[in-house]
Amino acid sequence: MKRITVIVGHYGSGKTEFAINYALHLAHQGLKTALVDLDIANPYFRSRERQEFLEEEGIALYSNAFGRDITSDLPALDPGIRAPLEDKSYHVVLDAGGDGSGARILIQYRKYLTDPKETEILFILNGNRPETDTAEKNIHCLKAIEAEIGLPINALVNNTHMLRETTSDDLNRGMELAREVSGISGIPIKYHSIAKERMPITCQEDVFPLTLYMRPEWLDR
Repeated sequence: MKRITVIVGHYGSGKTEFAINYALHLAHQGLKTALVDLDIANPYFRSRERQEFLEEEGIALYSNAFGRDITSDLPALDPGIRAPLEDKSYHVVLDAGGDGSGARILIQYRKYLTDPKETEILFILNGNRPETDTAEKNIHCLKAIEAEIGLPINALVNNTHMLRETTSDDLNRGMELAREVSGISGIPIKYHSIAKERMPITCQEDVFPLTLYMRPEWLDR
């Protein structure tokens, strides 16, 4: 795995859920881990909302310059974000905003992201979102992000789901869509991310199990 992992994708594709799970995956392997919340475009479902939990798990969270106070929704990023990017002892997960407009903030950290030996950029694909339910729509989105940040996307993460209502049909459809996007774009699939309670008994693909940290159960009622 690379030292720096950048998470991009369409709004609502599940980037933050994957970013949190991936940071926990690193930390639970004993790696010194930082999660950087770069989403200054969307005020909902951001990793900074789980700051206390993440810090209890040994993960350093960087986001708003003002910390936890009432100004935390202002689009002002902590200048300390550069510290884990420059400190080679850290593994860093960058959770960017959605689409090209949300990922644009990565431009100011671009100098840390250009070494392919150290950095990988993952595109989160969710085939159950109307804006990304076809291969063509996903390729349009990922190309727009690449054009905006001036860096290539290195791998796909299929995150097609219906939250706690995900069925085997959703999983199979997402896998087929990811394969189609990969075949057209030439970008390999790194993972199929699946909620732990929906994990198939057997799977021939590389599966990344997810725990739903960002979805309160009351929203499903």
